[in-house]
Amino acid sequence: MLSASPLDASFLTTPITHRGLHGVAEDGRVVPENSLAAAQAAIDAGYGIECDIQPGPDGVSLVFHDYQLTRLTGQPGFVAATDAATLSTLRLMGTDEPVPTLAQFLDLVAGRVPLLIEIKDQDGACGPNVGALPARVAEALKGYAGPVAVMSFNPHMIAAFREAAPAIPVGLTTCAFPEADWARVPPERRAALAGIADFDSVGAAFISHDKADLANPRVDALRAGGVPVLCWTIRSAAEEGAARRIAQNITFEGYRPAP
Repeated sequence: MLSASPLDASFLTTPITHRGLHGVAEDGRVVPENSLAAAQAAIDAGYGIECDIQPGPDGVSLVFHDYQLTRLTGQPGFVAATDAATLSTLRLMGTDEPVPTLAQFLDLVAGRVPLLIEIKDQDGACGPNVGALPARVAEALKGYAGPVAVMSFNPHMIAAFREAAPAIPVGLTTCAFPEADWARVPPERRAALAGIADFDSVGAAFISHDKADLANPRVDALRAGGVPVLCWTIRSAAEEGAARRIAQNITFEGYRPAP
């Protein structure tokens, strides 16, 4: 069992934007998710930022949610299989915003607000084949000054990251792991993930749990034991009020909670 590095208190007091403060800005501009513009908008509004990491060309860590490029860039293909020259020409959702690297994202945020980084599962079944991505993220975070934490649905990803960067707090992104959404994960593994069975063994300091599953007894037990509970993804003030009966902070989009 690994001892956990504690989560910075700002993660419990500053609402966290889901993939940055994206959507349509007051001036009518489209602000794409996980873009530098979305990060800047969150900073300007005084919110924290959650972002997603996928591997890009030569293993470079990219701030991008999907495994495929199509939804966000209009181009076919997988992110990890796209060469650097092609990637450099792509823009997000018809805007001038490029696909940012994690290094660019860190340079922009620069410790001004809490940054919650989710490393996307690369195994396909939340198994041990996580590749070099956790080590790459750890390398990018060397010397970063400011509140930062790393999480993943895949506990193996977190164990690998923790080995590379033991001082950075880590957590698990968690939910009920229904078969419809996690068909490639074996039933016994889905049960263990839903029960957050790996929390202690990977040295986790917090969970970020699905708002629809906050009644999970394991969530209640962790909270009773002093573990910070965040939740995702809140889309209204009413949802926020319900979630905060259990969770100490929220990841949100589509409305603006009190900073």
